[in-house]
Amino acid sequence: MASSSRYKDKDAGVVLSFNGQWISWTHTVVAYAAFLSALIIGCALHYHKIVKNEWYGYPDEWFPSVSATIGDRYPERSIFMIFIAITSGPRFALVGLWYLLTAKPGRVLPKAIAISGVIRTLTCGGWTYITSTDDHDWHDILMILYIVFTIPWTTGCIALSPPNAKAIKYRKWIAGSFFGTLVPLVYFFIQHKVHRVAGAYTVYAFFEWALILFDVAFDAVTALDFDTFEVVVKDVKGASKGANASSVPAAVLEKEKEKATAGVYSAGFNLGPALDIAADVYHGFVFWSTLTSLGLVIWYFPLWHMGISGYEAFVMATISPVLLGIRPLRSLVVNNQRLFHVLSLAGLLAYKVHDPVYRLFTVGFGVFMGCLAWAATWSSDSVHPSRLESRVIAWLAGLLMSSIAKFAWYTNNPIWPVMHAENGGWNGTGLVLAILAVLRFTRKAPLNSWGVSEQKKGSSLLSAIGIGGLFFAIHSLLSDTSTMILWVWGGFPVRGPVSNVHAYYTIAAMTGGLLIGVFRPGMVTNWTAYGVACVGAAMLTLYEQWFGYYGALILTTYLMAIAVPMISKAAKKNPAVTFGVGFLFYNLLVLFHVWVVAYAFVPGGPYVREHTDWIMLTTMLTIGAGVFDLVSGQASPKYAASTDRRSSPLGHRKYHVGILGLLNILFLVANFLRFPSCDYKPYHAEDRLFTAGIWTIHFSLDNDMWSSEYRMRDLIKELEVDVIGLLESDLQRIIMGNRDTTQFLAEDLGMYVDYGPGPNKHTWGAALLSKFPILNSTHHLLPSPVGELAPAIHATLDVYGSLVDVFVFHSGQEEDPEDRRLQSEYLAKLMGSIPADRPAVLLSYLVTKPLEGNYNTYVSDISGMHDVDYTDWDRWCEYILYKNLLRTGYARVSRSTITDTELQVAKFIVPKDDADKGRILAASKEQRDRRVEEQQVPDGWRFPALFRGEGVRGHHYHVFDEPRYYFYF
Repeated sequence: MASSSRYKDKDAGVVLSFNGQWISWTHTVVAYAAFLSALIIGCALHYHKIVKNEWYGYPDEWFPSVSATIGDRYPERSIFMIFIAITSGPRFALVGLWYLLTAKPGRVLPKAIAISGVIRTLTCGGWTYITSTDDHDWHDILMILYIVFTIPWTTGCIALSPPNAKAIKYRKWIAGSFFGTLVPLVYFFIQHKVHRVAGAYTVYAFFEWALILFDVAFDAVTALDFDTFEVVVKDVKGASKGANASSVPAAVLEKEKEKATAGVYSAGFNLGPALDIAADVYHGFVFWSTLTSLGLVIWYFPLWHMGISGYEAFVMATISPVLLGIRPLRSLVVNNQRLFHVLSLAGLLAYKVHDPVYRLFTVGFGVFMGCLAWAATWSSDSVHPSRLESRVIAWLAGLLMSSIAKFAWYTNNPIWPVMHAENGGWNGTGLVLAILAVLRFTRKAPLNSWGVSEQKKGSSLLSAIGIGGLFFAIHSLLSDTSTMILWVWGGFPVRGPVSNVHAYYTIAAMTGGLLIGVFRPGMVTNWTAYGVACVGAAMLTLYEQWFGYYGALILTTYLMAIAVPMISKAAKKNPAVTFGVGFLFYNLLVLFHVWVVAYAFVPGGPYVREHTDWIMLTTMLTIGAGVFDLVSGQASPKYAASTDRRSSPLGHRKYHVGILGLLNILFLVANFLRFPSCDYKPYHAEDRLFTAGIWTIHFSLDNDMWSSEYRMRDLIKELEVDVIGLLESDLQRIIMGNRDTTQFLAEDLGMYVDYGPGPNKHTWGAALLSKFPILNSTHHLLPSPVGELAPAIHATLDVYGSLVDVFVFHSGQEEDPEDRRLQSEYLAKLMGSIPADRPAVLLSYLVTKPLEGNYNTYVSDISGMHDVDYTDWDRWCEYILYKNLLRTGYARVSRSTITDTELQVAKFIVPKDDADKGRILAASKEQRDRRVEEQQVPDGWRFPALFRGEGVRGHHYHVFDEPRYYFYF
């Protein structure tokens, strides 16, 4: 686009001018881009699908039609629609300029042609955005109208053409080609549709694409005529030069604008401060990445010791700020902040340490240094309100960034020490960015090295208690977007939020809360707001589905908002107390929230078993102590209003708002990429066969302390498992990193997922993944008067049009025989309660020997279930039971170093009619258990040969060293 100097010479009010040809060229380029981009992407991603028609596919048909290309497939349809939307502007402008060019006094034809051009443009949008799948009739009507109005538009444009020989020649040739193409187009369409000639549709497609090319080319000829136009944008009132046409003085209006935007945009943009804020936020992200990884690497040790290991003491690494109570040490840390912040990056280097013990030491050292350095920075910057606020916002925005990164990496953080290149880690990249960020973060000199500005007003201890509760709340609830969603999860049909669709609500609440804390802290530094937050906490704790999640959003907004004034005030007191003792209270709450679920393994556990409600109550009371300190420290009732406006420079706010906006956009991009497709397909639909499995996944940490999702995914995929129960799968606690392995497995493998009882139900977890739609599911907590809770899922699946019930169950411990007896009776009745002829499968962890004890309750007339292979005597934990299905195969696959338990799988065929169902019901025990050789069953019924012999990656068929097959039909 070029500005025209001749207009600016005559009239300074001209803001912009460009030649009319640009409208034609823009329309041509964007229109061609719409169709050709859809063609290229469609051929690249869905070639065989878009060349296929109702009669033939590739290779008989090998070129797609226009309608197939732009029709219903993502992403080509979406990209096409975007370009068509962009085309509409130049298109309407083209029609308007053509009317202006051809209109003459007293002539009706230009008006008629302009009207036909507008109708033609609108109908184009109609058949573009209403596909034949959406509404076949309206799609065809609008398409026909488009072609009908193309006739007067084309002939009228030729008739109205200005005296331009070149343009008239091109219009005649292109129009002749367009209408001439219609004859073979119709002919080959009839050959395809009526006579069903192979390949006819491909020839038809070429003529259809030719119509598109000619159609757009015809309008492109207007560029030869529009060179006579100059499009001019003229400012007739001088507003673009800053002229004030209002009676209100400009200075007053500027004040109003600044007030409405909280002064965020009152200063200009400078790259240096923007980089400072970006570095601060990334350094905050590094802190949260290191802190959230500490519990995860600690958890590895009691997990393998099956009890307290001693390494749990590293949880106390966070109380390092107590050292700031020692005058020489505080001076050393404050005056050498760069050194201590750099040392905190050890937590990111830990992935290079392969020994789990030394990796824990490295992460613990990083957390120790990080907590110490951040407390010293806050304390030092407390003499400068703007700088302190900037640090606090960056720290909280770092938490937001951590949650967003975890969402993008399916609840893993890409720079955690349990991640590396093999399982999706970006550790090296994260470390390089962290070094650059920390050097910029610490480039300013410290402002205060010893308590010059410490406030005596208020209580440091109350502030510390509040800080402890606040830090625990935001870590346990906000460090992953799916945590609170899983608190309110209640099974299928879905009646509440789901993690990969609605997680942005949590991010939006976090962002909104942080902005409130910065721009309107008075809204939350009062007892009314605290009371509302307590109501939200109660809703989250006591209710499921959307109502519970609404409470979660209320609590989220409050926590992020109150964090800004609470941390800011704590920084102005003795940091050894406010942050050192504060982290001590945080640690006590962390241990409390472990004790309520691990009560069977820890001292004093039975006293707090299953009391998440006590944890929430304690958390809100500790935050209340901090609120009391805030409220009592207010100078006057007008404090809230005065804190909304500070006299010190606050230019950093606009950069923080920009960073928050960017983080939200990045989340939405990740959210879009993770949006579920729900077009999942079983592996052997042609045989009506499904493969079911049970696996205890040991909290997704392998034997070498690496996150194991990728390795689990590979084995499940290679074994062609359609339905799988996962046990020890609830990772939504601080000590487990607030993760959810099922999200990655379900989305990567293309499966529906029921997470099972949520993290507030005090179990170790039971989850169900299925290639088949889950029509209904209920969660059960089986009787456990002494030991750990036993979770179960009862789900009804739509398997090839038949209802099949699947039960996933984790029994209690060996040490609690009465628990296990009660659980076996409960589950047997539950399995026996379904319709007598309905197929069912149990995927379970039973803790019993075959043919002994509780085994005979699970496999009984009450349950109606049969053992997948009663001759397999070498079992204790995992069992697969079934009824009313044709079991065709059973295998046990070694775990390698992924977990401590093998993967058991079995193959079943769903009866297709009443006759099949009758034969299955009538089969005797001897018939059901008749073994056959692999060669006697069809290929689709066989287990992969990949795992025979030595297998792959440490996975192979073991115990019997090969699969077993059964058949009696």
